[in-house]
Amino acid sequence: MMNDAVLRSSLLYLGIIVLLIGIFTYSFKKMMVTYFFGLFAISGVLLPDWEFFDRDFSQWFCPVTIEHGADSSSPQISRSTGRFKIYPLRLALYAIVYGFGLYKWWVYVSN
Repeated sequence: MMNDAVLRSSLLYLGIIVLLIGIFTYSFKKMMVTYFFGLFAISGVLLPDWEFFDRDFSQWFCPVTIEHGADSSSPQISRSTGRFKIYPLRLALYAIVYGFGLYKWWVYVSN
């Protein structure tokens, strides 16, 4: 990850949320569930191999090829095209997985 400021701020907010869950529920177990759920959620959004997944879904089963215009002497491929592109399948998959996880987390923490 080229700029880890987003990761650091996400982990800071996660720590604040875990602290609030601990204050309001008095449960260390619920704090740990919240912490690990948050870590998996953050890592699922911020840390995937975007050069691999930033392609059409039909191309996910093929190896990543280096673009012909990229400089072969530089160790990293330029990401000037933008980091997040909206693909309907990826958006639907994230919405289903994170929605279900958030629902299960809320049911567990609120009881």
